[in-house]
Amino acid sequence: MTEKTFHFAKERKKVYELAYNLRWSFDCPTQQFFAKLSPRIWDITNHNPIAVLNEISEDELRSRLMSKTMRDELELCHKSLRDYLRAVRRPIAAFKQFDRHPVAYFSAEIGIHESLPIYSGGLGILSGDHTKSASDIGLNFVGVTLFYRQGYFIQRINSEGWQLEDYNQHDHHSLPVVPVEDEGGKLVKVQVQIGRSLVSVAAYKAVVGRSVLYLLETNLPENEEHYRDLTARVYGGDSTTRISQEIILGIGGAKLLRALEYEPAVYHMNEGHSAFLTLELLHEQLLLGRSLDRAVEEVKKRCVFTTHTPVAAGHDRFSQDLINFSLSEFVSSLGVTLDGFMKFGRVHPDDKAETFCMTVLALKMSRGANAVSELNGKVSRQMWTGLFPGKKAEQVPIGHITNGIHSLSWLAMESRAVYEKVAGPDWMSKLEHSAEWNALVTRLPEDEIWALRYALRRRLVEFIRERMKRQQIRYGNSSAQVEKLFNPDALTIGFSRRFATYKRAPLVFTDLDRAAQLLGDKKRPVQIVFSGKAHPRDDAGKAFIQLIINLSRDSRFAGKIVFVEDYDMGLARQLVAGCDVWLNNPKRPLEASGTSGQKIVMNGGINCSIMDGWWREAYNGKNGFAIGEDKELHVTPEEQDKIDSQNLYEILERKLIPLFYDRDASGLPLKWIKMIKESIRTIAPVYNTTRMVKDYVHKYYMQK
Repeated sequence: MTEKTFHFAKERKKVYELAYNLRWSFDCPTQQFFAKLSPRIWDITNHNPIAVLNEISEDELRSRLMSKTMRDELELCHKSLRDYLRAVRRPIAAFKQFDRHPVAYFSAEIGIHESLPIYSGGLGILSGDHTKSASDIGLNFVGVTLFYRQGYFIQRINSEGWQLEDYNQHDHHSLPVVPVEDEGGKLVKVQVQIGRSLVSVAAYKAVVGRSVLYLLETNLPENEEHYRDLTARVYGGDSTTRISQEIILGIGGAKLLRALEYEPAVYHMNEGHSAFLTLELLHEQLLLGRSLDRAVEEVKKRCVFTTHTPVAAGHDRFSQDLINFSLSEFVSSLGVTLDGFMKFGRVHPDDKAETFCMTVLALKMSRGANAVSELNGKVSRQMWTGLFPGKKAEQVPIGHITNGIHSLSWLAMESRAVYEKVAGPDWMSKLEHSAEWNALVTRLPEDEIWALRYALRRRLVEFIRERMKRQQIRYGNSSAQVEKLFNPDALTIGFSRRFATYKRAPLVFTDLDRAAQLLGDKKRPVQIVFSGKAHPRDDAGKAFIQLIINLSRDSRFAGKIVFVEDYDMGLARQLVAGCDVWLNNPKRPLEASGTSGQKIVMNGGINCSIMDGWWREAYNGKNGFAIGEDKELHVTPEEQDKIDSQNLYEILERKLIPLFYDRDASGLPLKWIKMIKESIRTIAPVYNTTRMVKDYVHKYYMQK
């Protein structure tokens, strides 16, 4: 091999360009390329290309790239990235105002991939999918969040079935991020005042296709020890830590964008955690000599807000004493009294007993606000009528944009292969309209769909066996029985999400005898896989986990129920691919939107859900199963649980299970497959973040 045919420096550069652009998180060929370099490191580091490259010496990389096969794979992946970055898949006029002035998107967590663990759950995953689709459609987009070097937590279940929390330190050198530096190679830093201290804030930069993320960091030598730990954990600590994190995110984030010479066209606050950014923008306007009232109006022109939380207790609130302790210097800089500052966060400004609410601040300082589903919009308008005296609930200016998912991030490789076989390698770029989805679904062969479902279920069963084997070994138990755990032929139901009590994970076990009969039918076997994390301080949620684990050890349910620990994006992808049914039974109307059920659709899974969140909009009677009716019950929580559990049993026993096991002479469940097709046809074109982000652009981001 000659220098003419192989230039290592050029090939190496391509490898690192791929690794440091998180577009690989939804590009299977690039993931396969890095996995081949070191399958073991790829596996044990949660599929992290940077960790793989850190393991490989320059000599090894050079030698591996001497293989023409590897170089050809590298070239295909790199060309795919170049083509993606150059492609313009948007009408220029629609986004013209953002060409020089980006959308600045602030969220307390952004989940791009399991190897970058700066998220805890649904809010973060939604933010990550939002970021990816903004890139896909060519929107000039800058995200701001915190760099949680210890992430959320690693969940371990002890032998008694109780959740324990471990934390790992994540080194930025082993992650696909780079420090934000000036031209001289020095860290770009801003300072924020917290209490009597000036806290320095630096940032790491992550690139996601065309989108850019800035991850704020306070672990700097000049900061006092307790301020260095502010950005250590997702939602860690007490209310003092929480307000400090939100000062860093909102005020620090706005200052960082200014230091980097960004001039955003709009600031999008995803939940109230970042709402202090509005006050930093207000401070900026006051420095220009504007009156307070005029400054407020100028800030409102530049801000929009998304609210998710449908219960009052879920919104961040801070006492006047804590506000005074944390923000007294900032309050003075605005030229207002402490009480005047508190009014920004009160529903009733003159009620001195009312605490400071971040959602109220965001609503007061935004030109537009939205909830994340139609029903969530109704609940939010009712919740915040006090902010708009004289208006009826339906007149409260909170609209809705129903959440979606970034389809390619949740599509199994096996599923992609089926779609490519039917519609060609660029099939995804063709699917902009429902008519095109109809054509694709019509051409999907029934036997291909069923073969896909078996392949994905088999992969899930083997994944579960391996994970449960590790768990048993940690307990000091024999893992022999695990090899027979779960049945690749059985109807597999998934319940995986945050273990908050309102999501009612154990609802299917309300009547244990009935549940045992349902799961114990040898002719029509059914199995359920559970996964999810309870907040470290949520003992009631942990008790739900323990209940399910104890039931899995009951002889009536042994081998038919499992709880897989340490739910994250990697585990979620296994579950949304392998499960036949996604079960969702929250207390209506407490599910703001929910998106996990949307992720199973293109993998051939079916939803079975309470009529809440996105499902009540998507359900048409033929594309899945509804638990109960689309109406409020107005009963006690205990009565609601009883009614919903009865409805769930009725659906499972009389409709869902019989339909799955209704086979023709060749073994195909044709009516079930018809439902799969209807689910794909009606849900996939609508409940995705491409549609969602376009809705944000046209309804909220663009100046009217």
